[in-house]
Amino acid sequence: MNLLESQLVKLALKGDQAAFAELVELYQEKLYHMAYRMLNNRQEAEDVVQDTFMRVYNNLERYDDTMKFSTWIYRIATNLCIDRLRKRKPIYSLDAESSEYEGLDGYSMIPSDNRTPESELLLSETQRIIHQAIDTLPPKYKTVMILRYIHELSLQEVGDILDMPVTTIKTRVHRGREFLRKKLEHRL
Repeated sequence: MNLLESQLVKLALKGDQAAFAELVELYQEKLYHMAYRMLNNRQEAEDVVQDTFMRVYNNLERYDDTMKFSTWIYRIATNLCIDRLRKRKPIYSLDAESSEYEGLDGYSMIPSDNRTPESELLLSETQRIIHQAIDTLPPKYKTVMILRYIHELSLQEVGDILDMPVTTIKTRVHRGREFLRKKLEHRL
């Protein structure tokens, strides 16, 4: 754990609100992006980030300072995302026309992530296809693939976050890649 995080955690444990606010500032955006990638819903991602910081605040005394703080906070956020994915009702096809809004399909109902038309044009078709394919993965593979490839965490860090052995993470990465390869072989 880096020195700044270590000092902030120690100060926050002593009740220093400013130190906790700095921890929030350090991780808020990173956790939001991870949660949004997993849940594909802005409101749910914001809720997960808020719930994560509430749990961190309420359980800070249970934090084991022998592990990285980032691993601990990512584990909390990831578990909250997985819980939300498990509780979801069946997902309907985004290609299907909405019964509530004539002429709109599911894609047009996805909340914006502040992209402008200009920045949307810059987003490559390949990236969109890959992200769509990742979104179709079962949650146990989706979580691992997002942490490993989008957040660029090591296999050990992913294992620590998900509280799984590295061998299990390697297997899930392999199976996730195979699933994506089959899904993408005719599209790319």
